[in-house]
Amino acid sequence: MCRRENLKMFLKGDRCYSDKCSFERRSYAPGQHGQARFRKQSNYAIQLREKQKVKHMYGMLEGQFRRYFYMADRAKGVTGENLLVMLERRLDNTVYRLGFACSRDQARQLIRHNHFLVNGKKVNIPSFQVSVGDEISLREKSRKNEMITDNIEGAARRGIPSWLELDQANFKGTVKALPSRDEITMPIQEQLIVELYSK
Repeated sequence: MCRRENLKMFLKGDRCYSDKCSFERRSYAPGQHGQARFRKQSNYAIQLREKQKVKHMYGMLEGQFRRYFYMADRAKGVTGENLLVMLERRLDNTVYRLGFACSRDQARQLIRHNHFLVNGKKVNIPSFQVSVGDEISLREKSRKNEMITDNIEGAARRGIPSWLELDQANFKGTVKALPSRDEITMPIQEQLIVELYSK
């Protein structure tokens, strides 16, 4: 997927930081004609690739992503920014950003397996929208899980965004504020997605 979008999206966790990263080894598009001469893309192709990139980055299906777009369109403010903020507020993304998981896919699986509590209550829905003041904590039984503790120790390499706060000793994180557009550092042109869905 990274090779198709011509962007390192860090979908495979620690593998993306190693020499095994497929994008580092072969930074051209996959398939028989991946190394062929670059062809000029139409406006539609550029918009579609941008939408696919964001969809894959957050690990979503087309129907889910379209629903998020319509919700963002109905909300007050700029549609593209609303969309990215909603995607960032997903519980699986928040768990990943706090460093409990090395990828969003792994975060989704951990949430599904009841490893996390939100404000002391079990939540096993990856698309759950976190709000300001929410406390995401690791369940008591899961605190000895070597994979999760290794992820927390390795989170320093990735960095934790300023809208979140991690209490490493107590295995919990707090949502200090809603994410802003400036804090989403991946190269995303959300206006292209708005143009695609507005046709």
